Amino acid sequence: MGNLKYSLFIFLGACSYGILASIVKLGLQAGYSVPELTGSQYLFGLLLLLLSFPFIKKTKITLQQTAALLLTGASLSLTGILYGMSLDRNPASIAVVLLFQFTWIGILLEALYEKKMPSKAKIISSILLIIGTVFASNLINSGSHPIQAEGLIYGLLSAVTFAVFIFASGKAGKGIPTIQRSIFITFGGLLLVAAFSGPVLISGGIQLEGLWKFGLLMALFGAIFPIVCFAIGSPHLDSGLATIVGSAELPAAVAAAMLILGERISEAQAFGIVLILIGISIPQFTLKKAANNRFST
Repeated sequence: MGNLKYSLFIFLGACSYGILASIVKLGLQAGYSVPELTGSQYLFGLLLLLLSFPFIKKTKITLQQTAALLLTGASLSLTGILYGMSLDRNPASIAVVLLFQFTWIGILLEALYEKKMPSKAKIISSILLIIGTVFASNLINSGSHPIQAEGLIYGLLSAVTFAVFIFASGKAGKGIPTIQRSIFITFGGLLLVAAFSGPVLISGGIQLEGLWKFGLLMALFGAIFPIVCFAIGSPHLDSGLATIVGSAELPAAVAAAMLILGERISEAQAFGIVLILIGISIPQFTLKKAANNRFST
């Protein structure tokens, strides 16, 4: 039951991050740039978390733990930057499929870290997730579009950095209270965005004329909820399982696009979402079966 509870936190965090894409699209339609939106996302996220700082449980953290948490946050914000650059150069269907290579990359990272082969359930799950991603991203029906090699590289790099974020969120700062961890992770994301966007963050990211609405929503769904949920769930799961559950981001993104943006979901996309959900469920059933076997003996 414990693993299922922590998997649920990862699932909710991934769904929250999936909703972010629709909010970004609305912000872009309103005339704001990606650096402005991303800058306000992490800025408002950090400010909201800091408001709770006087009321939360805190502990001393070492310089090494601080660096690890900052780098964890940087890997998440770098994912958004690289994914945006991939979207700018190639169709969204291609960019999504490239980003979702984080599933097998995350399982590979865990295998290298643990120095053992991934389980059969995780291998089957990752195959279903990759096939489901192809359908859910509408790649099959997207038609022929010119593909830029540079965009492919950015897309694959975004998959690597997202896999690193999920892996690191389960390892960095273990034992540190959740909100305190989340503050350092968000600050790490803000530092990288500031380094990338520079003056745009200062001039555009903090303006309150309209942008604050998108910045606040992006902070909630793209910084606070996912970072806090991953901070709660990831330390209690192996990174391969956390990566698999994190694939819930794509079904959530498709559902949000339908509800918020009025986009239509095709039968192929619905089929892909079902495959992804099955892929997420397989390791959960395997863990439950193993726990029942241990209990019965």
